Amino acid sequence: MSRQELINQIKQKKSFLCVGLDTDIEKIPSFLLSYPDPIFEFNKRIIDATKDLCVAYKPNSAFYECRGVKGLQSLIATWEYLPKDCISIIDAKRGDIGNTSDKYAQAFLDEASSGMSFDAITVTPYMGNDSITPYLKYEGKWIIILALTSSVGSKDFQYLPTDDGHLYETVIKKANTWAGADRLMYVVGATKSTEFAEIRKHAPDNFLLVPGVGAQGGSLQDVCQYGITKDCGLLVNSSRGIIYASNGEDFADAARAEALAIQQQMEVELKKIGVI
Repeated sequence: MSRQELINQIKQKKSFLCVGLDTDIEKIPSFLLSYPDPIFEFNKRIIDATKDLCVAYKPNSAFYECRGVKGLQSLIATWEYLPKDCISIIDAKRGDIGNTSDKYAQAFLDEASSGMSFDAITVTPYMGNDSITPYLKYEGKWIIILALTSSVGSKDFQYLPTDDGHLYETVIKKANTWAGADRLMYVVGATKSTEFAEIRKHAPDNFLLVPGVGAQGGSLQDVCQYGITKDCGLLVNSSRGIIYASNGEDFADAARAEALAIQQQMEVELKKIGVI
């Protein structure tokens, strides 16, 4: 999905919602366990219930890899089922160099090899340019670089002082020399809303993937106040708050209700800046 196609979807759906498919077999409704693939059945129903309200889906690879072959089968089936008008993001947070990085890219971006070809992948930039360039070889794919996270541990390294201000600012400025805003996004946690203004100085046109709204305490209004752009420039992710809104047979309806509530708030924010 190109940048313009993503912007068009945001305008059409009046939403910049990303639904995180962090699907834990221990948390899904028990009646699904009788299905041949409970994880995929759960994801399928969540997708069916929310696909008109969001512009992105983001499976977290750990929730699938931990189940071995069965988990990978569920992940492949989920990728195949994702609607083509939504950008598909694999939240893998890989970070290595050389042939290893090539293989990680192949695993998630090369359908002929692995059965999956996500539109975007999250990566860690700690090992520098060598850990990012293998993904850039895949034309049209997005690389989403961890910049400033919502985690408590973000203070351990991401705020270390550098010549550019903080380490997370150095990461953004350096990464911008590797590719443009049509290929690079950055992860910025919703709980860091006041830092968005500084981040926008370094990445004025890049889309930001923003986890942490809802269950982690981030505010959509604060994120928009400091981070939204004329093209929106945001993909705000909600995982647990949507997919685990209910543990009963009505879980898909409950997920839709939560997604609709967020979409309606997003519509208000998009109207404020004239995106729609």
